[in-house]
Amino acid sequence: MDFTTIEYLKSGTPRQQEAYHVLTRYSIMEYLQPYSPILAGTIPIDIDIANSDLDIICYWEHADQFKVSLFKYFSGYKGFQLIDKMVQDQRTVIANFMVESFEIEIFGQNKPSQEQYAYRHMAVEYHLLLSKGNQFRQTIRELKGQGLKTEPAFAHALGLKGDPYLELLKYEEK
Repeated sequence: MDFTTIEYLKSGTPRQQEAYHVLTRYSIMEYLQPYSPILAGTIPIDIDIANSDLDIICYWEHADQFKVSLFKYFSGYKGFQLIDKMVQDQRTVIANFMVESFEIEIFGQNKPSQEQYAYRHMAVEYHLLLSKGNQFRQTIRELKGQGLKTEPAFAHALGLKGDPYLELLKYEEK
């Protein structure tokens, strides 16, 4: 699966198709193109629940320029917030806002998008879902519906001990 483009959403689940239309109708990925955007999270791998958001990860070389772009293109949307903070020892710029029925979170770091944890986790989770089948996918959805975040849900379903975010990354080598 090529997650570096959103084209796969066009022929996906109804929710994926809706995400595709929102992202294209409002040119969100187009505005973010200079920052290597990748849609990550639960919607691309079809384990989303009702309140799942659209998580877009980006790579910036200059945080202030990225912040200016986010403000320029998205500050007019409902609930717009812009945060600049440290996440796992990385300066991180995050924008949140609503577009139609979707909450959108744009998460940018000075780290290539495919090297960021969100992408790496999604790739591992995608392969686990393919290898373990529909019952496993349903278990993950149920755990998320009970309030677990995605990585802890996977860790629980797999019986992993320790930090679920780090334990899942061990599957990259497999």
